[in-house]
Amino acid sequence: MKDKFFKFYANLPLNLRKEIVLDLGSDQGGPITWEVAYREINADTQLGKVILEKLIGLKFIPLDENK
Repeated sequence: MKDKFFKFYANLPLNLRKEIVLDLGSDQGGPITWEVAYREINADTQLGKVILEKLIGLKFIPLDENK
């Protein structure tokens, strides 16, 4: 699923990467921009796993269900 995120992120316009995409609340990291999401997911942190899960759950990251 990380590869789907990286492909999506690569096609995201540069000016949108600084936009807040998630707010996990102050106890889980607060507001998350696309750039922060990329760094956390790329570093394979626990927060990155939470972020990826949430983005997929919100259908922000398109998954090809047929494969």
